[in-house]
Formats: sequence, structure tokens, C-alpha cells
Amino acid sequence: MRLITTSLLLLASVSLCACRTSPAAEPPSTTNAPKPLAPYPATPKKPVTDVYHGIAVTEDYRWLEDWNDPAVKAWSEAQNAYARRVLDNLPAVDAVRARLTTLLSGASVAYDHMHEAGEGRLFALKHDPMKQQPVLVVMPSVRDAAKATVIVDPNAMDAKGLTTIDWYVPSPDGSMVAVSMSSGGSESGTVHVFKASGEKLGDVVPRAHGGTAGGSLAWKADGRGFYYTRYPREGEKKAEDMDFYVQVYSHVLGTDTATDKYEVGESFPKIAEIVLEEARGGGHALASVQDGDGGIFMHWVRNEKTGEWKQLTRWEDKIVQATFGDDGFIYMVSRKDAPRGKVVRQSVKDLSSFQPVEIIPQHPRNSIQTDFFDLQGVTVANGRLYVQYQAGGPSELWAFSADGRNAAAVSLPPVSNVSQVVPTRRGVLLEVETFLTPAAWYEIVGTSPLATPTGLSQTSPVDTRGFKVARVFATSKDGTQVPLSIIYKQGIVRNGDNPTIVWGYGGYGVNETPVFSPRRKLWVEQGGVFVVANIRGGGEYGEEWHLGGNLLNKQNVFDDFYAAAKYMVDNRWTRRDRLALMGGSNGGLLMGAMMTQHPELAKAIMSSVGIYDMLRVELSSNGAFNITEFGTVKDPAQFKALYAYSPLHRVQDGVAYPNVLFTTGANDPRVDPMQSRKMTARLQAASPGSQTLLRTSANSGHGLGSSLSQRIEEYTDVYAWLFDQLGVKYQPVK
Repeated sequence: MRLITTSLLLLASVSLCACRTSPAAEPPSTTNAPKPLAPYPATPKKPVTDVYHGIAVTEDYRWLEDWNDPAVKAWSEAQNAYARRVLDNLPAVDAVRARLTTLLSGASVAYDHMHEAGEGRLFALKHDPMKQQPVLVVMPSVRDAAKATVIVDPNAMDAKGLTTIDWYVPSPDGSMVAVSMSSGGSESGTVHVFKASGEKLGDVVPRAHGGTAGGSLAWKADGRGFYYTRYPREGEKKAEDMDFYVQVYSHVLGTDTATDKYEVGESFPKIAEIVLEEARGGGHALASVQDGDGGIFMHWVRNEKTGEWKQLTRWEDKIVQATFGDDGFIYMVSRKDAPRGKVVRQSVKDLSSFQPVEIIPQHPRNSIQTDFFDLQGVTVANGRLYVQYQAGGPSELWAFSADGRNAAAVSLPPVSNVSQVVPTRRGVLLEVETFLTPAAWYEIVGTSPLATPTGLSQTSPVDTRGFKVARVFATSKDGTQVPLSIIYKQGIVRNGDNPTIVWGYGGYGVNETPVFSPRRKLWVEQGGVFVVANIRGGGEYGEEWHLGGNLLNKQNVFDDFYAAAKYMVDNRWTRRDRLALMGGSNGGLLMGAMMTQHPELAKAIMSSVGIYDMLRVELSSNGAFNITEFGTVKDPAQFKALYAYSPLHRVQDGVAYPNVLFTTGANDPRVDPMQSRKMTARLQAASPGSQTLLRTSANSGHGLGSSLSQRIEEYTDVYAWLFDQLGVKYQPVK
């Protein structure tokens, strides 16, 4: 599964102005880094040499890969203790913790991941800021949230707050719901079945979700059972293959899961990722299959009468999303001769061959915004098609008749993101947010394109009325125009003295969209500037934008981000010793490339759950899924590209690298924590005069499912460290 990020996970999420200097800023130290409190923990060098296509590559810290080695755990604990001595004594740590607690626990209740089932009942995840984890609720309608009742409360199941809901699917009549839950950031999900009243049934289906290939479930139309994704169980595969070979099985309620029936998947790739859907009213089931994280798909359809699964599309058909309509058609987003996407459809009455009919051509500028696991992109409801478009980061939403005609733009707030479109009996519900306003739910009724507020919206303790958002463009090395969203406080003077954070991701076709982030607001209310860069590798301008930044083109991602950060310096928003860079996961790789390719660019780098050894990443379980994005060392040309930018292998002794804070989770199923351990050791040895810290959380993973208290503590460390690095004296907020 892709290394996510985006707003879903990690530590971060924007016009021009001039007035006065922020009083919160204080001239930073002129030295590159404070003197370490003490020498770094000792890290023995144990050289290991590999030969790739005739090139010998030696590394000193291979031994840090083995988490079962007591010496590795002792080293990690020593690094954590060292980091704690620094982080716990930062000047603003107590004030930042208190403010973050207010921002994260002082917001109003919020609802997301909505589904309608039965006679208009709405299911949703309810985020109560006073609880560690979201709870699953059901309400009569979007305007009756006060009448919501709890179905599943992970907080009541786990007092430590480490159990989380991965996903849930209501039965067609809304009487039951299947819920995948995992613990400790592992993302190893087991499905439990509950009645809508909250009563737990006896059905327990293990290994339905994972941190590699994700997971999915689709109820049968009669509600007596469901199809689900199933990872191998003990004894079925070798230990090293237990996170691969996901297949589709079916379960009948009230039966032992050991008797579940195999449906399809034996012919799928080892790294297949599968999303399941049942046609409304039954008759057919759909399995959408992605080849790892490479953005190529095939689709299989099951005829409920015959029980036969038949392949409808193949990789080469370039169908990137498919979903059942309510009118007897399958609607699909095709990139065949349309890199920004077009909409096609095919009747379910004849699926003997793939014969799509184009109904909405490719947009002249924007790309259709698809999401494989959430089935976003094209939503069918009440004879209307709602198509989400990407416009370089912000969203556009258009409504069409079922035949693709009568196009009408849905009015949205400026620089906004439509994060979910939910079909209902009345029309659709839209979840919309901006950089400056929290998520709010809107409703479109019937054929009108008018989106009206439902009143179901989140409020925040952050007053953003004095904040501004600028959309500008930086010019990359090859002339590509790269969009930036700049969030800042009105009155800032562009005098080169503003503490600034630049955030980026750039991979897997993931869109960096406008999201409301209280953590970013903490930075901006203290006079800081926060920048989101829509660099290549993402999907902000469609397939071409993604392919321009993956495999052999990955260097374009780094060049784009360098151009974004340099834009902020060249246009006098900030300067080098007031600049920090931030990213996580695939964005952590970006951070590694920035520090090794441009060590002079920024004062500090915050890198979370990142990848740094590009020659061995594919050997981790999730690494195999990422080959389609990064490439493999087995291919000579791809090895050459990987070795050229692999951050671990580009570190040079004696270079004054930026100060770095690495964070990782011991249970991370997506990026092996050994990546952060090895990079930390290499930097500490190469640049002892710079500050390199490694913070490892023992009870978390990639960021998904972290509890409220875990998030507060991690964000406290991150932002207190950034305040200190960029010379920001924290000012109490009135």
C-alpha cells in the first residue's frame, strides 16, 4: 500500500501581502547547531558490501536492520534517551504542549467517513476531541447528529487508546455493520460484526486488513454475508509471504470463518491490492485490483446467479476507477489516451467483453481526482454523476446527467478540498474543508448543483480570521511551474526574516489538497509561514504529473521541492537560517534527498517515518508494493537512478548537514523503522557538529490509528523543536 501521507497521516497540511514584522520572531543563533548535550550514543561500524550490476556498495549499519537483536533495541533506547534529553528541555515545550492540547481537544465534535444505508440511516466515525480514538455512530440524518447513537467505541475496549477502527461497512439495510479494528499502529485488522444497536455478533474474521495491501469488504445484497479481502493464515504461506497474496473470500453470518469460501484472487499478483463493491440491489459484485502501488488496475465482476467471476478490464485498458451506478451501468474513469481522465460506462447486462462508451471527455486542464481505496472520483446518485477534479491541489466538483451531459459546476469555497462525496436517497453529501476552515458537510438535493450547508461542521479554537492563503508558482529546474499554497498571518512583512516551514510529499499520485490543520495554525499564529508544495509525483495534474516524478523521473520531485523552498528565500519570505523543511513517509525520502543534495538550503529538517536506503527498501514487506513507484535494484537502469539519489548512500563525511529530527514508530507496517535508525547513525557519524535526533514511539506505527495523547506528545516534540531551531520565542495566545 502506498506510503500515504498526505493530510491523512502526518505532521503537517495558503496570496501575498505586506505590513509589519511578527513580534514572535527572535533572531536565531548564527551557528548551524547547538552543541550536543553529550556525545551521541556509540554506534559500531560493521561494514557490509553488496555488488549491484558490477558496482560495489558498502554500508556500515546493516546490523541496525534486525529489530530482534537486543543490541539494536539497546541502541534505539539509547537514541531515544538522548533525544528526550534535548526535547524535554526545549524552551517552549510546556507552552506548546498546553496549546496543542487546547487546539486538538478543544475543537468541536467532527464526523467523517459517512455512509448511508437502509432507509436513510447515516453511519459515521465521530471524532470526540476528549477521546483517544474515533467512535462509530449511526444517526437518523445529517441534520440529526444530536440523535446519533454509538455502535462501536474503541475507547471502551482499550483504556490505553491503542485500538482503532481501520474501516467499516454497513449492511445494505443498515441493520448491521462490519468493522475492521487493529491495535498499536500495526494496521493488522480483524473484522467484527455488530448490530446497529451496538450488540456484538459472534462473527470474527481475522487478517482482513493489513498495512501492506490494505483491506476491503462488501456485503451481499441479502445481508446474510459478505465478500472480504483475506491475507494468508498460519500455515498457508511461508513466514516472509504472510503480508502478500491477498485474495477474496466470502463469509456467511453465523458460520466459522474456517469454512469461508474462496472466491477469486489466485491469479492476482503477489502484491495485489483489492477493493470490493456490491451492486445496489445485488446481481453483481466488483473487485478492483491494483498492481502494488503502481497505479495500474484490472477489474473482475461476479455474476451472483452463476457465482462466476469474470475479468472485465486488464492493466492495459487504463481504467483507474470503477463503480456501480444505480441504473444498471458500471461507471469508470479511463486514462486510455486521456492522462487527466475521462468517464466511460458499460451496461452490466453484457459483460462478456470490455466495450466502454465515453460519456465525459478529458477536461482541458484539470484531472479527475480518484482514490482507489475510498472509491472517490466519480459518484453516482439519483441519476446524476458527480465528478471530482484536481486543479493543482484544490478541488472542483461538477455534476452531470447520467449520460454525461448537462454539466454544472458545484459552488465551493475558494482553495478548498472535497474529501468525500456520499450518495444518499436525496442526492449527495459533501465533506468540504479549506486551509482556514475545518471540515463541513454540505448537501445537494435532486438535480440542483447548489450545495447547501447542513449545519454539521467542526469548529476550532483557532481564530483564522487574520490568516491568508496565497497560491503562487515556483519554477523547477526544467522549467515546470510548481504550485505552492502559502499560509501566513496578515501583516507579515516580506523582509526575509519570517520563520518558514515548507512541506512536501510527491509520490504515488497522491494529491496534496487543502486541509485544515490545527498544528499548522499553531505555527502561523506565532508568526510563522507554512507552505504546501504540489510537486510532481503527486496527481495534482493527472497521470503525467505523477509519472513525471516516479521511477526514473524521481529526481524531478526533488528539483521541484528545491525550487519551492528557494522561491520562499528568493522572494524574501524567509532566509536559510529561518527555513525548515518537513515531510513524512514518501515525503521522508524527499527530506533525505534535500539534506544530502542541498545541505545549505535550510536550517532544520523534520522527517517522519521516512525511507532513506533506496537499495534495500524493497526487501521489507511493504517495500515490494513500492517497486512500481520507485523501481528495483534488479533492473540496471533503475538501480542507477536509485543509487544516485538514495539518501543513506549520498551522505558524505565532514559536510555540515542541517539539524534533523527523525521520528518513527516501532510497529510501522509501511516503512520499516530500520530506515530511520540507519540514516540517524550515518548522519551522526558524518556530521557530529550538527544535531541529529531519533524519536521512536514504542506503541505506534506509520501514524494511522495513533491516539490523541500520542499525537499531542509527538506534535509537541516536533513544534517545540522547530520553534527552537528557527528562533521563534513562543508568545501566549490571548
